[in-house]
Amino acid sequence: MASRLLAERCPQALEEMQMIPYFYPDAQTWKSMDERGIELHYADMSKAKHLYILQDVKRLSARFGFEVSWPVDREPWWVLPHHAWLAAKRTGDQNTLYWAMVEARWGRGENICDRGTLRAIADAAGLDGATLVAAPEDEELREEGMDAMEAAYLDDVFGAPYFKIGPHRYWGLDRLDDFIAGFEQWQQKGRAA
Repeated sequence: MASRLLAERCPQALEEMQMIPYFYPDAQTWKSMDERGIELHYADMSKAKHLYILQDVKRLSARFGFEVSWPVDREPWWVLPHHAWLAAKRTGDQNTLYWAMVEARWGRGENICDRGTLRAIADAAGLDGATLVAAPEDEELREEGMDAMEAAYLDDVFGAPYFKIGPHRYWGLDRLDDFIAGFEQWQQKGRAA
């Protein structure tokens, strides 16, 4: 929801901001994180909190007029969609893939962590799905993924959506308006300099 609202309310922020993939690690990523001394600031949530989030997403999506189909995750492999996004970034297609994945996951409830599903999503968006779903096997992309996780660790990222302007951090949908105001101030300062 935060991405859609940001695209509606302040599209220039999406054009100018740097997106950093942040995902739950697989075994290879955990090992690399350990080698770099990186921890994951994210903490698993309790069942009570999870049920609250389900209710809150339903309530918020109704308020904003978004239709949401909650995906059912069974052992999701988050490395796949995030590294596919990094691969798409190499060709300048990261936004096309991102919005296709958002619509598939949240609009249709599809499992974007499944290779076949993600390949079909990418192909339907006019991208090379076979190349994108092979991204986790690309060692350079794995390094880029680790660089992203290290950047997130150093910026104290602990969940999504998480926005940062200089030292100012904004976490959660309810901080989106504050982020937009901060972004607009940052733009004005940049123009004045």
